Amino acid sequence: MGMHVELIVDSKSLLGEGPSWDREKKVLYWVDILGEQIHFYQPNTTENKTIDVGQVPGAIAPRENGGAVLALENGFYAYNGAGETFEFICNPEEHLPHNRFNDGKCDPAGRFWAGTMDKEEEKRSGTLYCLDENRSVKEKVTGVGISNGIAWSPDHTYMYYIDTFDNQVVRYQYEMATGEIQNPDSVLSFEQEEGAPDGMTIDEEGMLWIAHFGGAKVSRWNPATGEKVDEIQVPALNVTCCVFGGENMNELFITTARKDMSEEDLQKYPHAGGLFKVKTNVRGCESYKFSG
Repeated sequence: MGMHVELIVDSKSLLGEGPSWDREKKVLYWVDILGEQIHFYQPNTTENKTIDVGQVPGAIAPRENGGAVLALENGFYAYNGAGETFEFICNPEEHLPHNRFNDGKCDPAGRFWAGTMDKEEEKRSGTLYCLDENRSVKEKVTGVGISNGIAWSPDHTYMYYIDTFDNQVVRYQYEMATGEIQNPDSVLSFEQEEGAPDGMTIDEEGMLWIAHFGGAKVSRWNPATGEKVDEIQVPALNVTCCVFGGENMNELFITTARKDMSEEDLQKYPHAGGLFKVKTNVRGCESYKFSG
């Protein structure tokens, strides 16, 4: 695409992840998983508010009644933005201390989906969970290696999901009314030299935007044909996730990480771990809010 990628927060995060855009408040929510921090970035003022949470945050999303919902190391929590307090909801993996949450977002009906992974990245001990508006939790996909990107098609008939262990995007038939997913079908596969598929978002045309961990880029794909439409080079080796936001929903916010980088790589990518932004020629789908 040849578009300019702008560094907007030089946070040098160990593992920046999980960006979510609050369209009403015009705030970007994102996390540094290994830094145990949640962030709130306001483009209008360029202020990036940081809160230390004291445990590993895997994902964050805005709530309809204010604040946010989080998948932390010790389970699901509600965050009260005004009082900066955390309310414990539940921990579906209390019996799995070697797992942690990694990435998640809300579906069009306001449910919060978040998945887990083995902290050592060795076992398929992860599960993709769904927290509904009544705050009950259901297992959706089991035997997961590294739970990562999730996106829903603009017509709300499909859900796309990345388990980084598999280097592919799987499409499920999605029922918005019930949250049921079925008939998984692999629609995209990635070569090792491209880096590993990580976080993901979707635009109004139904094209998937995928972050490449170890690949220094975000790629755009047509899931119906399996064709790569375009890609954006990012000045950070480990690109973790992306989401659309901004006044016109045509700004792509990109999170990155410094973990597992050599000194040579850090010299080549001095702003690794930062938050980046690029204006696109398409509009993205909005980030949905948690209804519980």
